[in-house]
Amino acid sequence: MPTAKDVTPIASMTGFARAQGATGPWRWSWELRSVNAKGLDLRLRFPPGFDALEAAARAAAGRRLARGSVSGTFQVTRESAAVAVSVNQPALEALVSAARAAAERFGLPAPGIDALMGVKGVIEVAEAEQTAEDVARIASDAQDGFEAALGALQEMRAGEGTALAVVLRERLDAMSGLVAAAEALPDRQADAIKGRLRDQVQALLGTGAPLDPDRLHQEAALLAAKADIREELDRLHAHIAAARALLDAGGPVGRKLDFLSQEFNREANTVCSKANAVALTQIGLDLKLLVDQFREQIQNIE
Repeated sequence: MPTAKDVTPIASMTGFARAQGATGPWRWSWELRSVNAKGLDLRLRFPPGFDALEAAARAAAGRRLARGSVSGTFQVTRESAAVAVSVNQPALEALVSAARAAAERFGLPAPGIDALMGVKGVIEVAEAEQTAEDVARIASDAQDGFEAALGALQEMRAGEGTALAVVLRERLDAMSGLVAAAEALPDRQADAIKGRLRDQVQALLGTGAPLDPDRLHQEAALLAAKADIREELDRLHAHIAAARALLDAGGPVGRKLDFLSQEFNREANTVCSKANAVALTQIGLDLKLLVDQFREQIQNIE
């Protein structure tokens, strides 16, 4: 039997996480956002050259998450604008020759090298490109970063799940109280049904003449059988116990809780349809409201 240490708490499917780091002059970051979904839907965006990260990221997400629509964005920027400077040697040599020839022809001093270097096209400046080695190093660090972002996302989802579990247990306690109230309701008893039937028949007849006790008893028993909700109450008890057990067990129990909420709703509808007294009808309506609130909350459970 699992101990409290072994139990994985239930988790919400909504959350946000960010992880960032640096690899040499390159800075990278992950952003993960998660919302409700029927299954696990992972959508990732990468800058050019980093698509190879996707397979490892999907495998990691599959190990840690069971449900949720998760979108992830990976970004890479350079801390400083590194540049590469080169001299266009053919252009420079051509300029030197032309300058010397012009100086000799016109009897002028030859221009200095600094003037020649300033001519457009002699000096070429370009931003340093991301090399294959850079991409490999960044990708290696980014895999660890994705694991860190997933851990932070899990932590946030678990925190919201813990809060949701408190709300769900409150709804289950309230349902249990309504079921107990329905069980104890005097109007469900055969004698109460017989008394109401006698009063209704006498009012319809407009007379206070005594009624046949045997016939009255038979009709009251028939009405009591039609209005009996013992099975519904027993099933509600069982469903409430099952829901509590799922919350105690933890883990990805959202689908099972959703199924139970449908069963809750079915039993609550039957209680309302069989109600033979105003008090029982009110209990059934209150129960339906709690079931709706319960089901709304579990749509966010993993």
